[in-house]
Amino acid sequence: MKRVTITISLFFTCFSLLSQRGYWQQHVDYKMEINFFAEENKFSGHQELVYTNNSPDTLSKVFYHLYYNAFQPGSMMDVRSRTIEDPDSRVGDRIAGLNKDEIGYHNIKSISQKNADLKFNIEGTILEVFLDKPLKPNDKTTLIMDFNSQVPVQIRRTGRHNVEGVDFSMTQWYPKLCEYDKDGWHTNPYIGREFHGVWGNFDVKISIDSSYVLGGTGFLQNSNEVGYGYQDTKKPLKELTDKNITWHFKAEKVHDFAWAADPNFIHDTSQLNNGMVIHYLHLDDSLNENWLNLKEYAVKSFEFVNKNFGEYPYKQYSIIQGGDGGMEYPMCTLIAAGGSFKGLVSVTVHESIHSWFQGLLGTNESKYEWMDEGFCTYAQYKTMDHLYNTNYMNPLSRQYAGYYRLANSDLQEPLSTHADFYKRNYVYGTNAYNKGAVFLSQLGYIIGDSALMVGMKNYYYLWRYKHPTPQDFKRVMEKVSGLELDWYFEQFISTINVVDYAIRSVNKMGDQTEITLARVKDIPMPIDVFIRFKDGTSKWYNIPLRIMRGEKGKDLYSSEKTILPDWPWVYPEYTFSIDVKLNKIEEIVIDPSGRLADVNQDDNVYPSKRKRKVQFKGN
Repeated sequence: MKRVTITISLFFTCFSLLSQRGYWQQHVDYKMEINFFAEENKFSGHQELVYTNNSPDTLSKVFYHLYYNAFQPGSMMDVRSRTIEDPDSRVGDRIAGLNKDEIGYHNIKSISQKNADLKFNIEGTILEVFLDKPLKPNDKTTLIMDFNSQVPVQIRRTGRHNVEGVDFSMTQWYPKLCEYDKDGWHTNPYIGREFHGVWGNFDVKISIDSSYVLGGTGFLQNSNEVGYGYQDTKKPLKELTDKNITWHFKAEKVHDFAWAADPNFIHDTSQLNNGMVIHYLHLDDSLNENWLNLKEYAVKSFEFVNKNFGEYPYKQYSIIQGGDGGMEYPMCTLIAAGGSFKGLVSVTVHESIHSWFQGLLGTNESKYEWMDEGFCTYAQYKTMDHLYNTNYMNPLSRQYAGYYRLANSDLQEPLSTHADFYKRNYVYGTNAYNKGAVFLSQLGYIIGDSALMVGMKNYYYLWRYKHPTPQDFKRVMEKVSGLELDWYFEQFISTINVVDYAIRSVNKMGDQTEITLARVKDIPMPIDVFIRFKDGTSKWYNIPLRIMRGEKGKDLYSSEKTILPDWPWVYPEYTFSIDVKLNKIEEIVIDPSGRLADVNQDDNVYPSKRKRKVQFKGN
């Protein structure tokens, strides 16, 4: 069987034309002026939003997210946290106990369109606005909103006075337009999961007490005026006489805007070889040495991901102490800094990689959270393997182990489950992070790691700023590998079926050895078989799956392999022979690389009662 190949240039020429035919997405431009009253934990906002309707539909209304309304007793987030079987310990019943001075809210004072006041309706965290003049296809309109808000006590991601003492973690903090695409409006209430947003440009002015230091999404436009050396760490703060100063940020082609503020923030920078600047904002405390040492790892992480997954397009990124662990936003992350130094490196790597899979590719995380969290986790541990030069055979072995625990339980739910509707937080977390990462790693096993990495770059450059779906990702990988992958996406995403293969028997057949493999569970897979001989030599065999219509290409471990006849997946067993006597074989192993997500590997090695001897590291 011959493997189908195509060139990268042909891929982009043909596939981009086919994929973009009929494609559209909305656009938004925000201008916001914020007066922040730090002592009262409140702010007033004036928002001018220019909404461009690139859809073929006429829109008679629009929707906004009002995330702060989740932090009120009786909200959907509160009730969900108190009724789900395994509540997030960071939330628990804390929202139910908030008093009026601790809750979050958005009070919408007015919304207008072309000087006409608009009617609106608020239901929890969703604002429904009825347009005075319907927005026609290829037209734009300006919506002007005035609002008052209270910053909630920090419970989940956003809020004031977090556990590490940061005053304000300002995320999900403003009325944010909901996304509208070919599937209609996406008005998911804020229950605690992931996000979706419209790409556009932000022009944000924040007036706040002059004692505060700010950082976040976008580029600071007036570092001299605010007395903060945002572009020059050697420049001291100047003497300020006004109680309030205005910080002016701009960001282009992003789908959200986040910031944080504290009077005791220290600011520092590092720089990549390409000139990109990484900013660090953190409290002046006992963790300063960790933050200083982080700089080297952050730079190496960005350079590794740039090389392997595509170039980060913005000229800066900010790593900010704040939040309740780690949370990604365009051009910045808010992370908790306590714990070990390696833990700080790991969370920084993970959250910064979201700049690719969430900040730039922007899948609808409510529906496809695994395409963000899982892909980030995959890239995170590939990057950590590089940073610490560990060269593990499978850097994602812990993610596989987490997936196996779920797969061998009665708690599984398919990856296609909407993020808000998982019955348990444990299952959501394992699916989104572990199974999502296993999905990508196992795809490399199926098509070959070289094709996977080429595909990841193609996917990034073709679909950044475009909200790709699993189907879009599948077509990229099919084009790169020349293989059909419907079966894999359908089985591993949309079902709770699992992979389980076994070495059923090994028999002497004269001067040959006959090996029989069995498919024990439902998901079919191509199979790599590694045979080590007693003279110290070894050989790889690959059994393609017939419905792939080809076999994988260059692979990290098995670049030289013998391709055997296809395995039609309905056949429960597969037998092949090799021209070696049985007494000359030391061991036979199904996929010693560990990338095949086989839920029971006890029967994957021959002789069955001896410990697997295969020990080799990746290149």
